[in-house]
Amino acid sequence: MPPRLADPHRFEIRIQGQLDVGWSDWFDGFELTDCRDGTTILTGAVTDQAALHGILRRIGDVGLTLLSVNPMPSRP
Repeated sequence: MPPRLADPHRFEIRIQGQLDVGWSDWFDGFELTDCRDGTTILTGAVTDQAALHGILRRIGDVGLTLLSVNPMPSRP
């Protein structure tokens, strides 16, 4: 089992296309934000690298195009 991180790490993941907020549950509660440029930003926390890879795998499983993955500062 991979080690858990002391504080969840937050990420901003940008994908091509726009998703309905109903997809939030599919992506482990990540917040979905539609952008004017036709992309969607998924924002949320993961407890370890395996959880991050799980989110990225789900993006691929539904045939979405991954544009970027960026770490964000942790919330206080």
